Amino acid sequence: MTNLEQIKDLVSRKDALRRFLDVDGKRAWIAEEEKKTEVPDFWSDPKEAQKVVKGINAQKSWVTAYDEVDAACGDLEVMGEFFEAGEASEEELAAQVAVTQKKVEGLEFKNMLRGDSDRLDAVLSINAGAGGVEAQDWAEMLMRMYIRYAETHGYRVAVSNSLDGEGAGIKSCTLQIEGEFAYGYLKSETGVHRLVRVSPFNAQGKRMTSFTSVSVTPLVDDSIEVVVDMSRLSWDTFRSGGAGGQNVNKVESGVRLRYQYKDPYTGEEEEILIENTETRDQPKNKENAMRLLRSQLYDRELRHRMEEQAKIKAGQKKIEWGSQIRSYVMDDRRVKDHRTGYQTSDVAAVMDGYIDEFIKAYLMEFGGEG
Repeated sequence: MTNLEQIKDLVSRKDALRRFLDVDGKRAWIAEEEKKTEVPDFWSDPKEAQKVVKGINAQKSWVTAYDEVDAACGDLEVMGEFFEAGEASEEELAAQVAVTQKKVEGLEFKNMLRGDSDRLDAVLSINAGAGGVEAQDWAEMLMRMYIRYAETHGYRVAVSNSLDGEGAGIKSCTLQIEGEFAYGYLKSETGVHRLVRVSPFNAQGKRMTSFTSVSVTPLVDDSIEVVVDMSRLSWDTFRSGGAGGQNVNKVESGVRLRYQYKDPYTGEEEEILIENTETRDQPKNKENAMRLLRSQLYDRELRHRMEEQAKIKAGQKKIEWGSQIRSYVMDDRRVKDHRTGYQTSDVAAVMDGYIDEFIKAYLMEFGGEG
């Protein structure tokens, strides 16, 4: 495809995005909602006001992204005219095509995130599998990978809870990752991650295989109704472990929430256990633990809906929660996603948080499934 043909293709895709995203409709909706913010007593109900502002900002992010694509396509068309008039080189035109294509593909990619929960923050939990120190070290490597991913994308990341391993690594941890579409992007990471390497913890230098499970759930906000039966909830407090000042050792700031959950669809009961040691303030830790509980309850409802959709879509390929999703083979310099087939030889970059291509491959194939 020549550069001039690419210009027509990109402009056509831009126009399709305008229709599909209903950009004109979003502009009109934003204008109406912004009128509400001009009412003198708008902030008399802070909770409702924040909900309105958050909704406006969410829609504005789509309109702004489209406007950037529209402007890039406009610049590209002008560059195409300069090229035909002999006032721009083929290299200059090709560079502008590349810039515009990246913006168009970026918005098309973001369009895969259209689920109700995709826009939310994420709770990412990591649990080392069987294998002792080797598996625990692998769990810590994954924790670093996701923290680096979050930092690279400007997300706020906080360690809600972490349990050190015996000798090295971690047995488990929970990360709260906050930022636009954090859950939408990271939901692809749910499943079992397999590591194959010559273990530094094995005296014979044997090749070892370790497994660690990752679970990603949306961090629910006040716009989502989740019912918590307080009669089924109880609390324990404990002293937070790890390095720190006297407060860490003497004050019972750590909290442990126990919730007797009854599945509304099957009637089965189980205990949900959540620990939070994020701060030295017990009330804040309780608040965080409740938020994590609400996220888990929301996620269970979300899984039920996905299962129901899967029954309707019988025969279509779907992702099973908890299945092995990716292998990291260190000595062969290969990381491969078993769901999409995408792989790379740049293992070091992946472990440093550059997992965008894996996420993109997943969303392009399964983005419409929830």
